[in-house]
Amino acid sequence: MTQKDGTSHRIQSLQRAADMLERIRCERGCDVKEIMEAFELPRSTAHIYLKTLEEMGFVERKDGTYYLGLRSLEYGGYARHQLNVYQIARNMIDELATETQSVATLGCEDDGQRVMLYRTEPVDAVSDNAPTGEYTEMHWTALGKVLLAERTDEEVRTIVDQFGLPRATEHTITDLDELLADLETTRSRGYAIEDEERVVGVRSIAVPIEVTDDLFDNVAISIAGPKPKFESERIESELVPMLKETANVIELKQRHY
Repeated sequence: MTQKDGTSHRIQSLQRAADMLERIRCERGCDVKEIMEAFELPRSTAHIYLKTLEEMGFVERKDGTYYLGLRSLEYGGYARHQLNVYQIARNMIDELATETQSVATLGCEDDGQRVMLYRTEPVDAVSDNAPTGEYTEMHWTALGKVLLAERTDEEVRTIVDQFGLPRATEHTITDLDELLADLETTRSRGYAIEDEERVVGVRSIAVPIEVTDDLFDNVAISIAGPKPKFESERIESELVPMLKETANVIELKQRHY
């Protein structure tokens, strides 16, 4: 965390341990040598970090390779459970998935990225098997874009300055002006569309939820499915009304939770 005066208030050892966990996650497992090389550490220091994380339950070791442990699942589960909107919305997300025969998701923004709080899907739904708690670029998904649309253009520029506009598919928006125009359209119609921008062949739509007195106030719900089943006419006449009705009920229940 760098302050406006340029000084840092981060503890280097904690930052490094967190970076190691992120490295292990991204690589789906690392051995001591890989950690040594990635962080330019002596073997003994890398081993101490990994052994400490292992003893705390944040990593597990098998055949010399370290993988993410289950302790973080406990913390993540508690973090989600403390959100009122999650407690209220999860059953309605299940119902929405069943009614639309699509993947349904509850998510929020955290520090400029989209976080998946909850997802559910029918047995035959198209899915990319993304895990709960996944962080992704905001501009990749309908859920992320509808949350960006709640921001000012200046705030969007700040997020883009930090994370860029990396490409996920050939349809991903990678130009800032194009993104701002897409967000303006989203604001005017009240929902966002993701058209193969993260996964080829998949379309998604999302609407925001007005949340008060909760840890996060920038929350949205979305549904996704094969593009042929998400044609424009069905989106307008059936899917958007269902999404908005679900969002309205969540908002009403949240006010009295």
